[in-house]
Amino acid sequence: MNLEQLRGFVEVARLGHFTRAAEHLHLAQPSLSRQISALESDLGAELFHRARGHISLTAAGEALLPLARRMLADADTVRREMAELAGLRRGRVRLGATPTLCISLVAEAVSAFHGAHPGIDLHVTEGGSRVLIDELAGGALDLALITEAEDRPASLTRTPLLTEELVVVSSAAWPPVSSRPAIDLRQLARLPQIVFHESYDLRVTTEAAFRAAGLTPSVVLEGAEMDAVLRFVERGLGVAVVPAMVLLDRPALRSVRLTAPRLTRTVSLAHRSDVTLTRAAAAMQRVVAATAEALAAGSALVSRAPARGRARRSTPTG
Repeated sequence: MNLEQLRGFVEVARLGHFTRAAEHLHLAQPSLSRQISALESDLGAELFHRARGHISLTAAGEALLPLARRMLADADTVRREMAELAGLRRGRVRLGATPTLCISLVAEAVSAFHGAHPGIDLHVTEGGSRVLIDELAGGALDLALITEAEDRPASLTRTPLLTEELVVVSSAAWPPVSSRPAIDLRQLARLPQIVFHESYDLRVTTEAAFRAAGLTPSVVLEGAEMDAVLRFVERGLGVAVVPAMVLLDRPALRSVRLTAPRLTRTVSLAHRSDVTLTRAAAAMQRVVAATAEALAAGSALVSRAPARGRARRSTPTG
């Protein structure tokens, strides 16, 4: 068994087609077929069900796929680490983050990192915390900024960075909200709201809070992504509940604190504990931590996270 065989196996599994996988790998289709046959012979098990026009994984293939992905990711990490040790001023960092963090903490950290290390290639993946945890565990990411505190694999190390409040955001020109020092959940329920796509944990969190209080919010628009929600709010279509940090550099928006209940979330930086970070990834880790500390120092709505990442009421949000 070798890495080329595993790479061919992963591509066939991803594309469900030998010819397309061979084209993607710049191989002749017969060469790829021989690689897969040799891998199956070495493992003593068929990896694919082969039917005309349809390729699917066998039970053995399903079991091998996550292991193969991890082995290929580990091999890539070794190559990059060796290049760094050889004195090459290049490398790559694969950073994952939730949508709300991509437009706040990540934007600030990536800008600082690129200025200090212009030769390092940066790859940013945006997704929900659960998806990012899976990709991190599978070797597809070096680091991930997540807001989910529980149900993480034992192979991951999670370092709490900061705790931020969820706030009610409105247009700066809309006095019903912008003129208030704070707003409670009952008052919020009576205001026109713009809510996120159902895939956002943030939406799940706010809906759960309304249900617990026996309230039904007045929704005027739903299903939008973060940038769209903030644009709609800027245009005065309604208000939205967002994490405090997304308001960085948005002078057209105003926020007020949400009380009764006060909702917060803890932001953590995670990485695989069974893999040593490359020097490039370790440098990114330090920059992200320093950026988070600076943001916490400059805002009354953001604070350094407690040692175990526990806030008074910490909720996983996108």
